[in-house]
Amino acid sequence: MKTGTIVVDQGAYVTRGIGLGIEVGIPGTAWYVTDGRRKIMVDAGMCPTELADWHHKGSRQDPGEAVHEQLQALGVDPSEIELVILTHLHWDHCHNLDKFSRARFLVHSRELAFARDPIPPYYKSYEHQRLGCLPPYAEIPLETIAGEAEILPGITIFPTPGHSPGHQSVAVATEAGVHVIAGDAVFSYANLVPASEHLPFTVMGRFSDIVESWRSMEEIVRRGKVILPGHDMRVMDHPVYPTGIKI
Repeated sequence: MKTGTIVVDQGAYVTRGIGLGIEVGIPGTAWYVTDGRRKIMVDAGMCPTELADWHHKGSRQDPGEAVHEQLQALGVDPSEIELVILTHLHWDHCHNLDKFSRARFLVHSRELAFARDPIPPYYKSYEHQRLGCLPPYAEIPLETIAGEAEILPGITIFPTPGHSPGHQSVAVATEAGVHVIAGDAVFSYANLVPASEHLPFTVMGRFSDIVESWRSMEEIVRRGKVILPGHDMRVMDHPVYPTGIKI
């Protein structure tokens, strides 16, 4: 689901040092995962336009793009969602949590600890109270996980730190192979393009730890037959994964 558009500098965020000064609009994504019986979300999307514009000038959420509106358009009431897995707690991934009235919420313990006490450059990313904000997860009962776990049959959470200290990704076993919902461990398909003969990836520009980020991309590529980045419009080429399945 495309939950809005974020305006960023390509070289500063998407592809480190490549495309500096070029302004691009990237999607804020969230994922609805179901086997027809269990209903879960991976991330919950970004905020309305006014707040999005505060984060990145020109960013917006168009009418109908909020995650709960998109679920309703699919015939799914947000109260039916039983689990929300949060890849991390940056502002564009964890709004709208209050719409999931019956859900459990899972986040990595390291991510929650950092979100509650970030270093100053990350106050804004986490909408920290030191800026006079109330982060969207402030009054939500978050459960923490510390490592890898199969939380439902065929759905495995595994640590992918680097973009943020406690980032995690989700591997979903499908009839077409394992699909990895990478979150922001992989910003774009461009990150999976070799930068040179000795560099199998093109690193993203936004990371807390470049070494962890690199290792996480290695692990995602090892696991996934299909990789779904967090901020690439090309994931929207298919409304449903695995492809070919009708809604």
